[in-house]
Amino acid sequence: MGKKLNPNKDDGNKQALNSLTIMTVAVNFALSVFKLFAGIFSNSGAMVSDAVHSASDMFTTVIAYIGVRLSKKAPDSEHMYGHDRLESIASILLAGLLAATGIAIGAKGLTLIFTKTNSLLPIPGKLALAAALISIVIKEWMYRYTKSRAKKIKSSAFLADAWHHRSDALSSVGSLVGIAGARLGLRVLDPLASVAISAVIVKVAVDIFRRSVSKLTDRACDSNTSEGIKRLILDHSGVLGIDRLRTRVFGEGVYVDAEIKVDGSLSLEQAHKIAEELHDDIEKAFPDVKHIMIHENPGEI
Repeated sequence: MGKKLNPNKDDGNKQALNSLTIMTVAVNFALSVFKLFAGIFSNSGAMVSDAVHSASDMFTTVIAYIGVRLSKKAPDSEHMYGHDRLESIASILLAGLLAATGIAIGAKGLTLIFTKTNSLLPIPGKLALAAALISIVIKEWMYRYTKSRAKKIKSSAFLADAWHHRSDALSSVGSLVGIAGARLGLRVLDPLASVAISAVIVKVAVDIFRRSVSKLTDRACDSNTSEGIKRLILDHSGVLGIDRLRTRVFGEGVYVDAEIKVDGSLSLEQAHKIAEELHDDIEKAFPDVKHIMIHENPGEI
């Protein structure tokens, strides 16, 4: 017994996904071009690193979009349980790109720190400071907007993308501090900010990777959901007990397998009615449950 499809809801999620992707790519493109211009003409390595980070956001958004669209494909003869896990795979690819970006930025910053003295390092201009402030505001807004949309369409890939925006906002904070410090005389703070930015990016990448991998394994759902399903089953008047209850997270959905004990003297039709009622009750009480299988075992009152 699976969850009933809602075409109107699916169409609404598709439209929300499309608009979110277009908006994110457009804003990131404009922001990365602006920050790259500001970084080059203001002699700020931290701002150039920040621009690279923003540019990588465009690619990760596209990966997230492709992953979500593939995961929503209907089940077929080779994938009878659907394609939900493709979104987690997209999130892992996103984490890999994010980590590679962070490592490259950090390596460049360290190279400048150890190969040049303070007097030889460039002094960033005022335009770099303005770019950092603008980036902080825009990226924090994009984080909040993307996060709310991702929760609405229940997308782990776009939730990961939202945290990418937050990491970009934090990296811009690092840029702001580094650029300001460099302008005050501590020129090493600009490349040092690049290293700090890289650490933030890599940390976010590791978190995304760990969350995505956990969704690819057959782990049980959270204890509150499991206990809630158990209580709901036992509260049904026709259920004498539970012989087995198993749950597993599959992509963004939860799968439930239950063996319940019912009166052995009931007809097959009566026992099936109890299972069907439980199926509908669980589905209504727990929207994340995508598939429910209930088996009736005979028992004695």
